[in-house]
Amino acid sequence: MVRTRQALTLGAAALAAVALAATPASAAGTVIHKGGPTGDPYTGKVRASLLGTASVTTSLGSGTCNRSTMDGSVNSDGTGLTITSASFTNDPGPACPGGGGTVAVTTEALPWSGGSVAYDSSHTGDRDAAVTIAGFKVKAVASVLGGITCYYGGSLTASGYNPDNPNRPDPKVAEAQVKVDGAKVAKQSGSNFLCPGDATVTSAYRLQGETSPGTFGQTLYITG
Repeated sequence: MVRTRQALTLGAAALAAVALAATPASAAGTVIHKGGPTGDPYTGKVRASLLGTASVTTSLGSGTCNRSTMDGSVNSDGTGLTITSASFTNDPGPACPGGGGTVAVTTEALPWSGGSVAYDSSHTGDRDAAVTIAGFKVKAVASVLGGITCYYGGSLTASGYNPDNPNRPDPKVAEAQVKVDGAKVAKQSGSNFLCPGDATVTSAYRLQGETSPGTFGQTLYITG
């Protein structure tokens, strides 16, 4: 029973990490640039790609997933952040391991709109920005006990880092990055009673803009 609940939490909470949500700092004056701090303002599509693995921990245990992508769009002033597609899988998989089984995760109620990117002039915790995504919801179905279903949603907190910030999660990757560090997601209505009430997520993502339709290689930089 404990392993069942752990597996459900792993899948649902891990995809919630793709949301990269954070309580915004002041959005006033925020500018997203192409390439560097003096580059042209960037409005358009963005992609977040998992760096390494995402770990999810509850009072019952922990687990990891190693494949994740989120696509969306944002305005150059940080407003209008919308997520149009998101996925979370594992290789080998595609379901993520945890709790002695696997769990398949799918998104619900896309697009997730109403988010924002906000430059953090105080550089809280050495970050450069905070990112918010609102309205996300995910469904997780465990492979054990005939398929137990959980729904998770709400908000996560994340820190954004510019490509030249030495404190970014992966200093070998010279791109904008976002770190989710010990953030919690909550169980939503419709979940099986076996689903844990919340889970703690730790993960990091590379964030890039679109260079041509369907190709994401544009370095992004946030100033205020």
